Amino acid sequence: MIHLLLHILVPAGVAYFFYRANWLKAGAIMAAGIILDIDHLFAVPMYDPERCSIGFHFLHTYWAIALYSLLLIIPKLRVLAIGFLIHMSLDYLACL
Repeated sequence: MIHLLLHILVPAGVAYFFYRANWLKAGAIMAAGIILDIDHLFAVPMYDPERCSIGFHFLHTYWAIALYSLLLIIPKLRVLAIGFLIHMSLDYLACL
């Protein structure tokens, strides 16, 4: 439960710190990065508390993370890319 809450609070904090003028909109876009968890629907079993998402689910692979990093180059997608990378970072921390 705390992990899911962090997927909302961390993007909001990053947005407030870096996008103060539009922090609510930026935070919502970054928090939308949780959509990447849709790939959990294709896993068997769908949820395994002992499984690390990074490297297992197809939207959580290192190739996908590299793509999210490349999206930082495109100004209109930068905030979403930051949200994706925050999501991957939080999932990686959950693996430790």
